[in-house]
Amino acid sequence: MANALTPASAIPERFANPLRQIQGMLAQPAVRRAGPMALLIGLIGAAALAWSLLSSPPQKTLFAGLADADKAAVTSALTAAGIKSRVDTGTDTVTVAEDDYARARMLLAGQGLPKTAPAGYAILDQLPMGVSRAVEGERLRQARETELARSIQEIDTVVEARVHLATPEASAFVRDNAAPSASVVLKLQPGRSLSDAQVASIVNLVASSVPGMKPDNVTVVDQMGGLLSKSGGQGDNGSEQRLRVQRQIEDKYRQQLIQLLTPLVGAGNFTAEVQADVNLDEMQATRETYDKQGTLRAEAGNWTGNQAPNGSQPPGGIPGALSNTPPPASQLQKPQPAVGASGQPAPGASPVAGGPAPDANKQSDQFQRAYDLGKEVSVTRAAPGGIKRLSVAVLLREPEKGRRTAMEVNQITDLVKSAVGYDAARQDNVTVISKKFADASAAASGPKWYDNSWLPMLARNLTAIVIALLVLLLGVRPLLKAMLKKRADAESGAKGALAGPDGAPMGSASGESESEDGIRVTDPVGIEDLEEARGYEQRVHAVRGFTRDNPARAALAVRDMMGAEAK
Repeated sequence: MANALTPASAIPERFANPLRQIQGMLAQPAVRRAGPMALLIGLIGAAALAWSLLSSPPQKTLFAGLADADKAAVTSALTAAGIKSRVDTGTDTVTVAEDDYARARMLLAGQGLPKTAPAGYAILDQLPMGVSRAVEGERLRQARETELARSIQEIDTVVEARVHLATPEASAFVRDNAAPSASVVLKLQPGRSLSDAQVASIVNLVASSVPGMKPDNVTVVDQMGGLLSKSGGQGDNGSEQRLRVQRQIEDKYRQQLIQLLTPLVGAGNFTAEVQADVNLDEMQATRETYDKQGTLRAEAGNWTGNQAPNGSQPPGGIPGALSNTPPPASQLQKPQPAVGASGQPAPGASPVAGGPAPDANKQSDQFQRAYDLGKEVSVTRAAPGGIKRLSVAVLLREPEKGRRTAMEVNQITDLVKSAVGYDAARQDNVTVISKKFADASAAASGPKWYDNSWLPMLARNLTAIVIALLVLLLGVRPLLKAMLKKRADAESGAKGALAGPDGAPMGSASGESESEDGIRVTDPVGIEDLEEARGYEQRVHAVRGFTRDNPARAALAVRDMMGAEAK
């Protein structure tokens, strides 16, 4: 009978059809009975996991890479202050809730936590005896870097600083000497920046702390990778310099307007904007002028003269008492023109009006003179930064009661013109109007309700509760109903099988079930049901149902079995 009812290909090879084996395993009664409970437990676990993920606030890294002693001190201080913290052993970080981050940082900063590495030259105190010269040099460089970093961190804008020094070894050859260099990495306060003067002070501080280091060899970088130090040819280009100068000039005028209008109309009752057209063109002019008369550069020549008159000899002898006597009274003589060889006056010997009298003993002279024109060089350099045109706009808040008169607006306009240095020749423009400001009440009422800090936490908790309710209603509740229904059907089938006195098919295995109004309903049983039957009782019930539904086929099967036994 078993051979007649079972197909030839009913027994597949092992692992030939894994999907069918999995279906067969899930179709077992024990697995069917335990499946809903396992699914229920999984859904409850998923709901608990979703609740834990959504109900807990997001974490933010407080410190990373701390030593064990620092982590213990930090967690103890946070626990004493009522702040929950977590220590991630995998990444070696200490995290707190995002809402408690600022409070935790202030608390730990007030207590001086965490304790950083040994400060500065205290590292040298930890050197063991007998270390090599190279190790000692590295420790000295590390101590110097630590001290420089601590000094730079004293600036208010700097949160954290790291200094790297590159000091080459000293060499006896001048050609092989390399200049030391340094690089500084800064972590600035959020929204803060360093001015050029502060960057220059950091560069000079590092360069002055290392012998032989020049400021051009110091590089300063912020946490965003931006280069702060500008050495050599790395300075700002022309456009950046123009914008910086223009911004400084506009800020200067804006501050003047604020100081002028605040006592007059009150703080928050006006707004002022300044647009300055700055002339940053650098001009340089050179001028050369020459003297028309000229200037004597060089003179060369000689002259000849007569002997002394009356054969007088030049003075001589030993100076004595006679030489100390005063000379006789001088007598004016009319100068005589020098006579040349031809009896004519010698050239160049004629007296010049207003000049010195010619020498009477002089007969002739020959001179060569070279003249240069006078030269004057004037260099004029106009410094950039002049204002070509200035535009000022001032908006005044209209009073709640009444309006500003035209005279009052004109007076404020005159004050603004005087404050900014109004010049009509430059075509400056100053505009002052009085209007009502928009959203004045909303700005005074404070922040909106959706800007409160408790709203994100409430949203997370409500989302977690909704997800848990959806899991219970859409997942757990249908499973419980299905389990209760199966249990009720099994109990009703068992009661019907026990009550049958004539050996009729019992329970649901025979294909019979009882409806709500007491009418027995019989389901047809086919050859597929015989193949799917697993236990002995299920196969017996399936054969009974098949015989009832298919009597002709059952008779043929019995006849074949009887013929097979006779043979």
